[in-house]
Amino acid sequence: MLVIGLTGSIGMGKTTAARRIASHGIPVFDADAEVHRLYEAEAAPLIEAAFPGTVAEGHVDRGLLAKAVLGDAEKLAKLEAIVHPLVRNSEREFLIRQRDAGAEMAVLEIPLLLETGADRRVDVTIVVTVSADVQRQRALQRPGMSEQKLAAILAQQLPDAEKRERADFVVETEGQVEATGEKIDRIIESLKGRQGSAIDRWIKGEDAG
Repeated sequence: MLVIGLTGSIGMGKTTAARRIASHGIPVFDADAEVHRLYEAEAAPLIEAAFPGTVAEGHVDRGLLAKAVLGDAEKLAKLEAIVHPLVRNSEREFLIRQRDAGAEMAVLEIPLLLETGADRRVDVTIVVTVSADVQRQRALQRPGMSEQKLAAILAQQLPDAEKRERADFVVETEGQVEATGEKIDRIIESLKGRQGSAIDRWIKGEDAG
């Protein structure tokens, strides 16, 4: 099975790309969605212990948590030390399920794929990208987003130019959605029949880094 890493900075079009990939019948693991689930489940008591007052009725209040860690590298690292191992475990379980089900490919959609070194745990990396102006415009349209919050998020992410340089495939998403989809289609077609080794590393437990 080939393990594909899909990434890109905020506002670059990961969701659009992931939907197109999924339309090919390829299973996609959404790391952001898994974090949301963890915030309502096993991560909640751990986060409350580390950041008192950020959990209500067993669920993490994302707004309060953001305020608690925003712009503080030490606190952000503390949060990541709680959440990242839980997400990696979910990723591993997802990939093994897909392998056992006979999937030819599986995708890990991870915003901080390159920043966290998770690219070492995939066979192929796809980076989505747009111009800085379009990125900013898209990001600021999101509920709860502000210039300050966007700046803090971008500070955590590698420059787009570096991401593109390190990618196996780069997909520009600035045009029409269908044009982006066609680019994804061509990439998927080029990967058919290609074997990967990342799943073996996951199974052997060599994915902890």
